Amino acid sequence: MSEALSRVYEVCEEIGRGQFGRVFRCLNLSTNELFACKSIDKRVLADSIDRECVEKEPKTMLCLSSHPNIVSIHEAYEDDSHLHLIMDLCEPGLDLYQLLSGGAVPEQEASVIAASLMEGIAHCHRRGVCHRDVKPENVLFDSVGRLKLADFGSAEWFGDGRGMSGVVGTPYYVAPEVLQGREYNEKVDVWSAGVILYTMLAGFPPFYGETAQDIFEAVMRGNLRFPFRAFRNVSAGAKDLLRRMLCRDVSRRFSAEQVLRHSWILSAGDDTNF
Repeated sequence: MSEALSRVYEVCEEIGRGQFGRVFRCLNLSTNELFACKSIDKRVLADSIDRECVEKEPKTMLCLSSHPNIVSIHEAYEDDSHLHLIMDLCEPGLDLYQLLSGGAVPEQEASVIAASLMEGIAHCHRRGVCHRDVKPENVLFDSVGRLKLADFGSAEWFGDGRGMSGVVGTPYYVAPEVLQGREYNEKVDVWSAGVILYTMLAGFPPFYGETAQDIFEAVMRGNLRFPFRAFRNVSAGAKDLLRRMLCRDVSRRFSAEQVLRHSWILSAGDDTNF
């Protein structure tokens, strides 16, 4: 570990592991506050693209820090072999992926989670950042249950009319225009959040298949359905919002700000008279 890091923090047990490094619980020796330390092993970066992603993530997070629904980065330390990022601590096991493993989520709870997620995404978009990999594993919760959008390794800057390109994301959650290989905009995050919302309400994703290729083909078709058995108790307002988030026509798809203004979000899922 970096000597400078060790003077300020006591690095404790490992709580997570990723493609480029490990995450540890750490204690600030002056304040006794707990944080997460993401230690990235620079020696395993295979190529310039990996290095660019690793170097870009802390810059992106610093731009977005201070929002309650974004994992904030507090400090960075570097030594010959590692980059160490001190971030908000989200306890292991407290993520949306684990929550969804239990099946469908009650509608009002799903609305609260969706609103917090969209607040984080809208903040990113206001700052000109598209996350590009919104999925349950990247939606974490801190010790008081506050939602935190994490992992900006695939994020990209946009603005001034510039589009983005490149196939980035995760099969179930990637937007169809990304798979088409053409330029796209920040609304790809809204599509991904729509998939998460659908999965929370139904207990399964809207587009699925046995293989990644099958999933991609289902996403490309974008045939959105609401099976009666899964959606019989889901309000019309929730289904209306899903149609607007999972709209293949990007010009008609809601922006993050429009999602936040939808009556189902504003009424915390109690939009039974929609």
